[in-house]
Amino acid sequence: MKRMFVLAAAGLLFNVAAIADGPGKNAADKTLKVDPKASTVNWGAKKVTGTHAGTVPLESGTLIVDNDKLKGGSFVADIKSLVVTDVTDKEMNGKLTNHLKSDDFFSVEKHPQAKLVISSVTPKGGNAYDVTGKLTIKGITQDVKFPATVTADAKKVTANAKVSIDRTKYDIKFRSTNFFENLGDKAIDNDFTLDVNLVANK
Repeated sequence: MKRMFVLAAAGLLFNVAAIADGPGKNAADKTLKVDPKASTVNWGAKKVTGTHAGTVPLESGTLIVDNDKLKGGSFVADIKSLVVTDVTDKEMNGKLTNHLKSDDFFSVEKHPQAKLVISSVTPKGGNAYDVTGKLTIKGITQDVKFPATVTADAKKVTANAKVSIDRTKYDIKFRSTNFFENLGDKAIDNDFTLDVNLVANK
């Protein structure tokens, strides 16, 4: 009886440990740290009268792989340090940058980070994947889905993805036609994009 109790307890502990590791986690998986300096996150946004673009520094991240195949991962972006790259006039650049950091958009003083955690990965053949994740912006978490490409060599694993995001789901409603009428040429598209390039060293 005592032996059966010990075996049952050991089995329970094993199952709890497996659950704690999360979906897709197994003994063969390797968690690689993303190199923030070698990685990039570029953003793009559209409005009726044109477009804007910029970068967001990567703060940290991980890629979980098994035999160089993507299994999961996450990354944290430093929204408070976002940069506008398409406006060359210094004064106009500063105004736009500060506006994006304000409560009309990303409220960076209250929410300085954005985070993406991969929930599931579906291989599509070769280096292609369909990825589902949880994206948190302004303290609001929503599901996102996007295609990704992952390549590996002897020294590193690189993951590339373009993520389209509906800003209104994260309480970013400024000049959105979903909430305001008669905006005319002052309307701003609801969707913006993140072009993500993550480099993790082996």
